[in-house]
Amino acid sequence: MKKILVVDDDPDIWKILGTFLRESGYAVFSAASAVEGLRVLFNERPNLILLDVMMPGMDGWEMAARVRELSDVPMIMVSAKDSEVDKLRGFNLGIDDYVTKPFSLMELAARIEAVLNRAEKARQSNTQRHYVFGDLTIDLDRRQVMRAEHPIDLTPTEFRLLQCLVENANTAVSEARLRETVWGALRGIDSGYVRRYIWFLRRKLEVDPSHPQLIRTVRNYGYRLETGQS
Repeated sequence: MKKILVVDDDPDIWKILGTFLRESGYAVFSAASAVEGLRVLFNERPNLILLDVMMPGMDGWEMAARVRELSDVPMIMVSAKDSEVDKLRGFNLGIDDYVTKPFSLMELAARIEAVLNRAEKARQSNTQRHYVFGDLTIDLDRRQVMRAEHPIDLTPTEFRLLQCLVENANTAVSEARLRETVWGALRGIDSGYVRRYIWFLRRKLEVDPSHPQLIRTVRNYGYRLETGQS
């Protein structure tokens, strides 16, 4: 039975979610604050976290950042904030999906299942977790990227995008697949998001971002990480 941790300071919300999720076959743990949520995370090791943004004291943004320092557990942020800035902030902190209030319980259940399935597939398929491309080293387990002996700092969203390209090295990956892998089923995510984050990656990884040699554009389709190896 998969475990889900609901972190929300509104008792009505987590009671409704708790009842619905238990009826859907999940074991549910609730926390009324981010501090309590971190405690439950360490004690229960849930498979997924549903995380509200607006909470007293430590808010959802800070909790997401702290979780990502220690764990790759999938997180879905649930918030009344629906601006593009807020959604991008969440993904930069490493969340896996973003749901705006009010929401349909059935839609939320579908998003939870999709996120859990992606996490399971990634866990099963990543038999090789350490990659070396010339002087660039990518360690997926440690979430570390190095050029020679110098670390390259990536946001969680940038890292997920790079991971998808690395796992399909020398193969063209469509923009649609990149959107699904990095942002899930979030509404409003279009090709502009992918292009923006490709540019962010190129600025950090390419010798000359204006003339990329590592992350190549595949016209009218997507992108390919070019390693020089067949």
